[in-house]
Amino acid sequence: MTTPSGSIRIGTRGSALALAQTGAIADSIAKASGVDVDLVTVATEGDHSTASLASLGGTGVFASALREALLGGDCDLVVHSLKDLPTTPYPGLRIGAIPKRADARDALCARDGLTLGGLEPGARVGTGSPRRAAQLRGWRPDVEVVDIRGNVDTRLGRVSPGDLDAVVLAAAGLSRLGRLDAVTEFFELSRWATAPGQGALAIEVRDSYSSEFAAMLKTIDHTSSRMSALAERAVLARLEAGCAAPVGASAVVDGEMLFLTATVYAVDGSGSLTSSHALVIEGGAAERALLPVELGGRVADELLRLGAADLAPLGAGS
Repeated sequence: MTTPSGSIRIGTRGSALALAQTGAIADSIAKASGVDVDLVTVATEGDHSTASLASLGGTGVFASALREALLGGDCDLVVHSLKDLPTTPYPGLRIGAIPKRADARDALCARDGLTLGGLEPGARVGTGSPRRAAQLRGWRPDVEVVDIRGNVDTRLGRVSPGDLDAVVLAAAGLSRLGRLDAVTEFFELSRWATAPGQGALAIEVRDSYSSEFAAMLKTIDHTSSRMSALAERAVLARLEAGCAAPVGASAVVDGEMLFLTATVYAVDGSGSLTSSHALVIEGGAAERALLPVELGGRVADELLRLGAADLAPLGAGS
């Protein structure tokens, strides 16, 4: 397998986390293809803006520049954190593979080894996610939620006397950066749903990629991770909710069943709505590919019937 440059060029953001996760994908692709792999660093709006993600229009600001570089031929594929990838199809592009998913949980990183329940009233907890902010207000209405931006090290560095008492971050990102030592509590998915697709990576390619390229990507695709992550994303798509909407979802493949639970949160933490459904995994490849969309649609439709659109600002679709 060769490209015009003689190697496979992978587009990535330049943050330490993006480079770490893209580097792992590059190693897998090099092993599967036998071809040299080069990383192409692309600056995105989300990297250089200091505004909140909500005001920027959600985490889709991290994807646009990468997609433009891919369509422009500057790279042969790009790697996204799947939770940052808008659900609306992008003309000319498709998700070519979803590798095995990492830990989907959120984690608390607090001073003095504290847990969420152990924080004192009035404690300052940082997050840039409206969903996490809503969950924090629901579980601990007596703490102050502080909107923050910055990379993982910057956020962890703010946990100090006089600034923040804790921050909430994705366990997957902390693991990829070797910073799990900072975690003082993991939030179990059964009580703290995370962003649709959290912990998963998406390899996006042009529609015109070759069958040889497709065969290579298939070797690093993980079927159950793909099904569960796409089911979660289908909830967002049906709700026409932005990536930054206060929506959490968790799906899992267990035997021949695909289970999905999703929750919509009131921004002020005053309430939430939850729906859970499951489908049998059956049929051929084409039928199985449609199951995540069908299941996500069922869950989202029930949430809408329960009043999700009145409970939270779902925002424009992303």
